[in-house]
Amino acid sequence: MKTRLGILISGTGSNLISIAAACEAPDFPAEIALVLSNNPKAKGLNFAKERALPTALIEHHAFDTRQAFEQAVHQELCAAKIELVCLAGFMRILSPFLVAKWPGKIINIHPSLLPAFRGLHPHQQAVEAGVRISGCTVHIVTEGLDDGPILGQVAVPVLANDTIKTLQQRVLEREHQLYPAVISHLCENQQGSLISHDNAKASNHLFSIF
Repeated sequence: MKTRLGILISGTGSNLISIAAACEAPDFPAEIALVLSNNPKAKGLNFAKERALPTALIEHHAFDTRQAFEQAVHQELCAAKIELVCLAGFMRILSPFLVAKWPGKIINIHPSLLPAFRGLHPHQQAVEAGVRISGCTVHIVTEGLDDGPILGQVAVPVLANDTIKTLQQRVLEREHQLYPAVISHLCENQQGSLISHDNAKASNHLFSIF
């Protein structure tokens, strides 16, 4: 049985596209069971519909509270029988309410080598800091911002003439490799149970790609 993925997006969904491509392989251990967005203009929704992937639109500004919005997201994920939630450019910070509903079963990709450059504008942070190595990280989502156990990382050199845009593009290319690899590793090795908070620390750094 393939693990049922719920992909949450807000924009172009480039990581969604890379995950969908990986899922086309017969031996890939997961399948996209839902693409959910909070943004009706998200281009990733169009891609999902073109691929006949199940989609859902839940606009966050239609709800009075964050918890009400997240409850609607939770219900949609449950209805689709999702087993692993993958944030792929989902521009909403999850509250402890939703994280607690899916302990160890929400992962995110962040464009830096965490714990460096958490939060917004990580490429700008990297360029302004003058570092020579940046990259991307897939981690478990916990209550802390970009603070969950790390599942995989890819290092990307920061070149002397890099701009924020050029660094972003090179890191994004490696994101498209790392995210499907981590998903595959999780689904093959955790046998559907994935990672609980109890063993998350023990599973930290499942692998790194350099």
